Amino acid sequence: MPGLAAKPPQGIPRTIWALGLVSLFMDMSSELVHSLLPLFLVGTLGASMLTVGLIEGLSEASALLVKVFSGAFSDFIGRRKGLLLLGYGLAALSKPLFPLAGSAETVFAARLLDRIGKGIRGAPRDALIADVAPAAIRGACFGLRQSMDTAGAFLGPILAILLMLWFSGDITLVLWFAPIPALLAVAMLWVGVSEPDRQTPPLRLRSPVLRRSLGQFSKAFWWVVGIGAVFTLARFSEAFLLLRAAQLGLSTSWVPLVMVVMAAFYMLSAYPAGKWSDRIERSTLLGVSLLLLILADLLLAYAESVVTVIFGVALWGLHMGFSQGILAALVADTTPAELKGSAFGLFNLISGIAVLLASATAGWLWQSYGAAAAFYAGAGLAAAALLLLGLRRMGQ
Repeated sequence: MPGLAAKPPQGIPRTIWALGLVSLFMDMSSELVHSLLPLFLVGTLGASMLTVGLIEGLSEASALLVKVFSGAFSDFIGRRKGLLLLGYGLAALSKPLFPLAGSAETVFAARLLDRIGKGIRGAPRDALIADVAPAAIRGACFGLRQSMDTAGAFLGPILAILLMLWFSGDITLVLWFAPIPALLAVAMLWVGVSEPDRQTPPLRLRSPVLRRSLGQFSKAFWWVVGIGAVFTLARFSEAFLLLRAAQLGLSTSWVPLVMVVMAAFYMLSAYPAGKWSDRIERSTLLGVSLLLLILADLLLAYAESVVTVIFGVALWGLHMGFSQGILAALVADTTPAELKGSAFGLFNLISGIAVLLASATAGWLWQSYGAAAAFYAGAGLAAAALLLLGLRRMGQ
């Protein structure tokens, strides 16, 4: 835009870099666990595919449901950091429960605590980024935080592979290393993240899901919520990517490689995609992300070898890079400053319902009709989302 081009370039604020490092350490811890957890559930604890889908769906949905209230509460109190410390602290406390688990129920309890922590911190963190990010580089700021988060998701599975090889495939022993980077994340948050003074008067505390609260948001915001929900329905838990690779012969010690590949492509694409979205129509890049997801699902459905799975996973990672930060930037674009926390909370409430449906349905389809059926269903939903996106652009 000509008006923006005349201004001097703006740097990304220090707080966003610090939040990126916090995300990096916590995701390193979480993905070390998550890259082994499906195999631990199915191979060690004897859980079914439907159980895996329900655990993943319910735990992820709980995180997204909690976000709606944590975001509104952060708007009410006018502060974000306290909720971030609570959320990251709960996630760190959950990590020792995984190696202690002797049943799928205990794993579910640990996963639930971890995801509730994520829910408490998620909307206030995104709102804090929106608070401090200059409008001209908002997409880049969200993209950078997402890239650093994904760097942790890249390093966590690499650490899992090295530890699995070192300890001869002892998953329980490897899981004991996860609390270390989680504690580093909490320490970094405590000393490295600051928040600006509030520029708007505090809001009255009210539920963001009441009709009078919902009426404060624009039609443009509700479009972002709707398209985000369809995106989530089309993309179920990454646990099924790990199980698909194991099904086709990848050894237990090397299964975390799936998450390494996905995170690498996610990490390398999220920041450039965020920057591009500051210059071109954000919905264009969302359309690209859906095409990538359709191709990924088709490859994963047709796969007869681990190599094909890896190609599908790489496209899945690119899809994530071209969608997650951009959707967050769209939420920030379409809401006023005093409602950022509530907006991110509502966005994640609807996404939480969608992720539960997506993962439970994928688990049922896999168990009842085979792996290919789950991935074909994902491709069909992604195609439906692409159609909705096209209709929206035509109507503008």
